[in-house]
This record gives sequence, C-alpha cells and structure tokens, in this order.
Amino acid sequence: MIDRYTTPELKRIWSEEHKFETWKTVELTVTDVLADRGEVPASAARIIREKADFRIDRILEIEDTTHHDVIAFLTCMAEYIGPESRYLHKGMTSSDLLDTSLALLCREAGVVILEKLKVFHGILRAQAQKYKMTFQIGRTHGVHAELITFGLKLALWSEEIRRQIGRWEEAVESISTGKISGAVGTYQHLDPDVELETCRRLGLKPAAVSSQIVPRDHHAQYLNALALIGATLEKIALEIRHLQRTEVLEVEEYFARGQKGSSAMPHKRNPIISERIAGLVRLLRGNALAGMENVALWHERDISHSSVERIIIPDSTTILDYLLVKIIALVKNLMVYPDKMAKNIRLTHGLIFSQEILLALIGEGMTREAAYQLVQKHALKAWENGLDFKKLLLEDPDVTSLLDPGEIDRLFDQQKVLINIHKIFDRLGL
Repeated sequence: MIDRYTTPELKRIWSEEHKFETWKTVELTVTDVLADRGEVPASAARIIREKADFRIDRILEIEDTTHHDVIAFLTCMAEYIGPESRYLHKGMTSSDLLDTSLALLCREAGVVILEKLKVFHGILRAQAQKYKMTFQIGRTHGVHAELITFGLKLALWSEEIRRQIGRWEEAVESISTGKISGAVGTYQHLDPDVELETCRRLGLKPAAVSSQIVPRDHHAQYLNALALIGATLEKIALEIRHLQRTEVLEVEEYFARGQKGSSAMPHKRNPIISERIAGLVRLLRGNALAGMENVALWHERDISHSSVERIIIPDSTTILDYLLVKIIALVKNLMVYPDKMAKNIRLTHGLIFSQEILLALIGEGMTREAAYQLVQKHALKAWENGLDFKKLLLEDPDVTSLLDPGEIDRLFDQQKVLINIHKIFDRLGL
C-alpha cells in the first residue's frame, strides 16, 4: 500500500520490523511453554529470551540463499543466541509461526479499525440528532418521492455502521486463531497442550483442528468484513456525491482555504473525498474475492495463498483505516444547506403529498382504483404544466365533496412526518 494512504498506526503494524518482532514473540512463547513443561532446559530458555534478536538486512541476506523466509529468520536469530538456539522452533513447522503471528497482526489492525468505526458511529449519531428535524425530500429512482429528514438519513447510516461494528468484532474474533500443531496438523512432535498454552499467553484461541495451516475461511471472513464495511462507506459517499450535484446542492464536502477544484476551471468545488472512497472500496472487494479463492488449497496445504495474503491483508486493512480517517472528517465537517433542501422540496408544487390525498379519499369511501385515477389526473396536470397540486385539488368538486379545504391543508402539512420520525429516533436511542 502506498505510504500516502497509510496512517502511522497501520504503518507500524505492517512494517517489516514489527512483523519480525511478532515472529520472535511467537517463537519465544513456544519455547517458554516447552521449558515450563520440562521439554526445554530452563537455562536454555532463559538464554534464548535474553539474547534473541535479529537484523532485517541480515535476514534478507540469508533469504537470498535459502529462499525461505522462516529459515532465514531462525538462522539470523541463532547467530545472536548461540548453541541454545537449537531449542527454537522445536517440533514446529513454518506455518505454526506464520499463521499465529499473522493472527496477532490482524488482531492489532482490527483493534485500530474498530476504534475508528466506533468514532464514526458516534459522529453519525450526533449529526443525526443535529439534523433530526431538517426536512429533505426523499428520493426513489433518483426522483422526488416523499418527505424525510436529513437526520433520518444519517440515523440510517449510523445503524448500518453499528451492524458493521458487530460484523467486524466477529471477524476479528475469528481471525484471532493460532495453531502450533506441527506439519500437517497432527501434533506428532508437540502435545496439543503446548498449542493451548501458547495461544492463551498470546491472547489467541487455538484452532480446534488444523492441517498445516489455519483454515483460510477465517481470513476470507476477515477480508469480506473489510469489504462489507467499505460498501457502507461507499453508500454514504455516493449519496454525498449525488447531493452535492449543482442541480441539487443540499450538502457539500468542506472546501478548505487554498483548495483548488480544477486546473482549468477556478469555480469548481468537487466531492473528491467521496470519489476517492468510492474508488478505493473497489480494491477491498477485489481483495475479498482473492481471500475466498485462498480457501481451497491442495491437500493439507500449498503456498498459493501465502503470496496473495502478504499483499491483500496489509493493503485491505490499510485502505479501510485510511477511508475511515477520511470519512470521519468528511461527515464531521459536512456542509449542510437546509434552505436548499426546503427549496428542492417545493420543486414539484406539492406533488409529494399525493399519497396523503389518495389515502384520505380511500378513507372517505372511494375505491383505491378510483382514488388513484383521480389523484394521478391532477398530479400529471400539475407536473406537466408546473401548476400547484393543492390548488387543482381544491378546484375539483370530486375531491372537495369528500375532503374539505381544512382537511386538505392538514394533509399538506409536512410537520406530521416528524411524529413517526421521533418514534424511529426513540427506537434507536437517539
């Protein structure tokens, strides 16, 4: 992932230095567990912990010869430790180290992302409360439908993020799975209790059963959760892009002093953050697909998943972390134009209350088919000629014979939509 999209937290987590530190932690933890069981001399375990170290340049130098990163790492560590290094990696296979350390790294990244998701959820809820009674036209198919409030839209987004938080917590719990079961997962050279205790000390749960690797459905779930969160962020960004269109202009991304929108057109103020979110989310979906393709491997394992994961897991967590930073700032600083929302509500000259009239006529005994035909007749006339819908209704004796002018006025009162919006907000604890 390119540096400009990487926050300091994720840069640290996916750095080579931190990766090898995590490898060292896993290897030393297994050695300590074996020492406590009397399977490694306590003195050797003490020396290993005191002397264990590595140099990245030396690991890479060794790997140029071995073409095996774990052997290169262990060889480098052995150069620091000395003869006691023979107790390192005892009974283990490379995937014991790689999968268990990857679980730790994914969990670290998961905690960072979870914290930002919770912040974003809080901002959405605060904005929902702020704009709870700011009327806005609801749109279906991009066409004016009936009234909502902008706060209701934000409340809906906040609930979707709340669900994503739950999914992410499940995915992080799933990925936090270690294995120290040896080659092909039979514990032939290590007792299962070694795995159990190692994972306990590392804060992981042991795989109930594994082959030579932790099954990749865990990782696929993690990547799909990232992509699904991204889909919600794209949903929000897409709506902001639509609402910022010149013809609509109900909201707008904050435009900073000195910011430029176009190299050619000085007047441009473009929704660049929303567009960036929409673009980068495509990578999350692509990486999630690659993660699912990693689930099916040959027999007890091959390594076709390994090279893919070294790219898609750091990249996907880094992308989503960056997108959360951007969308938090975007929604927090969003420019909202209630006057333009009110103006847009009036564009259709009252047509948005057509269902109110329809239901009222039905309530007075008219058949649904007849009421629909009557209301639609006036709606089409108002739409095609730019006429006031309520005025047309008031001039039609077929309407006024059932609905008096006062009742028609009440049906066009937009305040009544707030009654059940209040109930929705109460249901959400807002």
